[in-house]
Amino acid sequence: MMDSTSFFSNRDKGAMSSQPGAQPQVRWRKRYESAKGAVHLNSGAQPPGKETPMPESLSLVIVHVIFSTKNRHPFLDQDSRSSMHAYLATIARDLNCECYRVGGVMDHVHIAIRLSRTITIAQLVERLKTSSSKWAKEQYVSLRNFSWQRGYGCFSISPRDLDALRTYIDGQEEHHRKRTFQEEFRMFLEKYNVKYNEAYVWD
Repeated sequence: MMDSTSFFSNRDKGAMSSQPGAQPQVRWRKRYESAKGAVHLNSGAQPPGKETPMPESLSLVIVHVIFSTKNRHPFLDQDSRSSMHAYLATIARDLNCECYRVGGVMDHVHIAIRLSRTITIAQLVERLKTSSSKWAKEQYVSLRNFSWQRGYGCFSISPRDLDALRTYIDGQEEHHRKRTFQEEFRMFLEKYNVKYNEAYVWD
């Protein structure tokens, strides 16, 4: 890229200095504007008024998130459970993640979410847990000792399977008449071929 001193000729400099008080900068300004235009175009940028629209970043990543209460303690009765599910959905939407469904029973939750392109799974789950845990302790005397487990499960699903996942989450009470949370969680780990260590997966 050339600068203004290397672009202008000695003749231009002489013309500017030999006409005191007569606006010698006119010729300088025209040449300088021409130089700016040349440099601007060579840099690959668009001239003013010709800006190229910003490219879009598009994604459609749907995830099924599962986590339990600490030690799978049955903290969430019918009243607090409904409010907790609504609050978890609100947190997700505040993070620009579309929340399709939240459900569960007394000791765990299932959440179906479209993941925002600006947040990671770890960040999302951390916000879901910390915000909802704080909220629960403030809202319910019975939940003063409430906390979630440290770990979680997260499984990506095809958009074509979203309706089936919604139906599964809606049927949580029915499912858990037949199996425990641990049995259910093992089922998902095996379904998605996730290797795990039984000694640590429940923490």
